[in-house]
Amino acid sequence: MRRLAIVALMLSAAPALGQGIVTSPGSDSVSVSIYRAPDRDSDEAMDLDWLEGYALVTEKRTVDIPAGKATVRFEGVAAGLFPESAIVTGLPSGVREKNLDADLLSPRSLYARMFGRPVILRRTDLATDTVREERAVIRSGPDGAAIVQTAAGFEVANCGGLEDEILYPEAPRDLSAKPTLSIETDSQVAHKATLSLSYLAWGFDWQSNYVVRMNADGQTADVSAWVTLASSDSMSFADAETAVIAGKVNREDSSQGEKPSGGELELTCSLSQLAPPPPPAPPPPPMVMPAPAMEMADIVVTAQRVGPLNAPVTVQQEGLGDLKLYRVPVPVTVAANAQKQVALAQKHDVKMEALYRADVSEDRVGEVRQMLRTRNRKEDGLGLPLPGGPVTVFEPVRSGPDQGAMLLAGEGGLPDRAVGEDVEIVLGEATQIAASVRQIASDDVSRTVALDVSNARPVPVRFEARIFSGGRMEGISQRRLVRRDGRTIWSVVIPARGKASLTYRIVNSD
Repeated sequence: MRRLAIVALMLSAAPALGQGIVTSPGSDSVSVSIYRAPDRDSDEAMDLDWLEGYALVTEKRTVDIPAGKATVRFEGVAAGLFPESAIVTGLPSGVREKNLDADLLSPRSLYARMFGRPVILRRTDLATDTVREERAVIRSGPDGAAIVQTAAGFEVANCGGLEDEILYPEAPRDLSAKPTLSIETDSQVAHKATLSLSYLAWGFDWQSNYVVRMNADGQTADVSAWVTLASSDSMSFADAETAVIAGKVNREDSSQGEKPSGGELELTCSLSQLAPPPPPAPPPPPMVMPAPAMEMADIVVTAQRVGPLNAPVTVQQEGLGDLKLYRVPVPVTVAANAQKQVALAQKHDVKMEALYRADVSEDRVGEVRQMLRTRNRKEDGLGLPLPGGPVTVFEPVRSGPDQGAMLLAGEGGLPDRAVGEDVEIVLGEATQIAASVRQIASDDVSRTVALDVSNARPVPVRFEARIFSGGRMEGISQRRLVRRDGRTIWSVVIPARGKASLTYRIVNSD
């Protein structure tokens, strides 16, 4: 297989795109509002290889509108743009038609678009190193051999000891080096207009990330919250006014859009294809392709504002109906195929209760899990809307040569939590706290069981059992039981390397 070299020569005598076409190469200003993937739970990490959220992009562009009918091309829009969502304002005559140019300028698309059109064939004889040029017409598609028609007849490029280059006199008018949205307009007079272009685009997502650093007292923690923006789009938006939206928006059609395509050109030398080929069938409509995996090496952290006070840049929360909008107070660049992190909040000495919990269904007990609990209110050190996201917890080493060093204690997730709500962060399965249930007695009316818990740690721990029963529960041991969220709750402090038990009777509901 040989690669056919492609060279494009643009004629300077006249614009390649002809009359009545105006190109806007970029925006004067842009804002990007990113919506979370609608089918992803708020405490679930986003899939960086397949971002299913979307963004609302609003651009300001200054365009010279000619008199009469014209096509205005907006280059550099998001590749995942939903064409049906695009809104253009600022044109007195309005918009007659809009189109997303789905093919990008590339060796493959350029060759395909020039079928049946004249080109220049530059031929190098590999034996003598002599070069000659002659006119030719492309007579094949971009797959397989490059068949051209010259004055000598039909030939296959790059065959018979020749190295061929195809020189294009111009680029086809429907190809662009950047994703492009075009509109048709009809103006009575020529004028300069400031247009607003707004559209939805897929291939974006965002999440909150929390870092909890437990203090040595075991009862407070320092909490850092970050907003992580991610884009799998091929276009970057520099110095954009940026916001993220928490909550689920009802969208009737969440299907992904059509990303402009391009591609390389690979051609083979096959002498069996020297016969004139029949005219090719019309090309099929472009397929919807999945978003490309991102190169995660490009991670930008925006945490400080440059200024005399060097004040931290933190996301500002605003109301948006039933949704929550978090606005970044300084312009940031939403880069192509990259992540960016912006500080959401920094809170110190947040009241944090560490405990272990297990769910008990009458006489069966689930795994014991470590967890943290607090209240989202100012008096407990928080008091701000908390969008859901992954949580990483670190604890200090309390003894030994590494005393004071912070080590990873576990990872969990935090659902969306409003001000005043309880905040529970469930971490990994406990390895030194064990719980089991044993039956003590049973008759036709009830069963008596004991819940035993042991603590192998050298420090006291709080344990909580959430007991669910289809019948009535009666506590037999002198332990205080409470009801919460339809469960019977047993909460106890287990001494260091100690045990605790709860005996209770389950009365049949019949």
